[in-house]
Amino acid sequence: MSAHALTDSWTMTRRELAHWGRQPVQVVVNLVFPVMLLLMFGYLVGGGRGVHGSYIDYLLPGMLALTMAFGLEGTMIAVTQDLNKGVVDRFRSMPMANGAVLVGRSAADMLQSALALFVLMGVGYALGWRADGGPGAFLGAVGLLLLFRFAMLWIGIHLALVAGKPEMVQAVQILVWPVGFLSNALALPGSMPGWLGTVVEWNPMSQTATAVRDLFGGTAAETVAAAVIWPLVLLAVFFPLAVRRFARLSR
Repeated sequence: MSAHALTDSWTMTRRELAHWGRQPVQVVVNLVFPVMLLLMFGYLVGGGRGVHGSYIDYLLPGMLALTMAFGLEGTMIAVTQDLNKGVVDRFRSMPMANGAVLVGRSAADMLQSALALFVLMGVGYALGWRADGGPGAFLGAVGLLLLFRFAMLWIGIHLALVAGKPEMVQAVQILVWPVGFLSNALALPGSMPGWLGTVVEWNPMSQTATAVRDLFGGTAAETVAAAVIWPLVLLAVFFPLAVRRFARLSR
């Protein structure tokens, strides 16, 4: 990416960050919602049938992965609103790199996602969760979570460009729920019916959650390779699709 494109993308990122100051409630909701889920599943719904040891140690990495899959609607709605309000057309009339709007939006989303991770880990720490794998493993786990978020983000951007209108985003967002809950985020695949457990084990989010558990727990992390490969495959498919779709809309 050229220096000109980087400058344009940073300008668009600052534009998205400025929206945080004007819409702080949405930012707070995005941070509080995963905390509510953690407390609900950990103490109201939880139990972790088949999980050995503390359920919080099993649940928290799954909730971190779940948080990276959810919350895409903010970015999706922002993309569709820019398209429908003519904002993209105004940017297009300026000497700006094509795609800088999308890159800026994704960069702001990644910053908020990183903040959500650390807020949720802080709550987990207060509940007794500990990362025993050391600093390197901790950073590796955070990196896997953000990589998964980045892949999910570009899936969301592509779907938003296909949907075209903010009111269609909620319908599209429903597709994310099966990905989140048909995973090992909340329960062991072994506690599920055989066919369902197989589907859950192949879910990319399950691969990320498992690798993060291994890294946080200080155990051998043979699962890291799959947790890297799946998001990269998704990115290889949906990043060019999103860029191509945006270029077509820009004509």
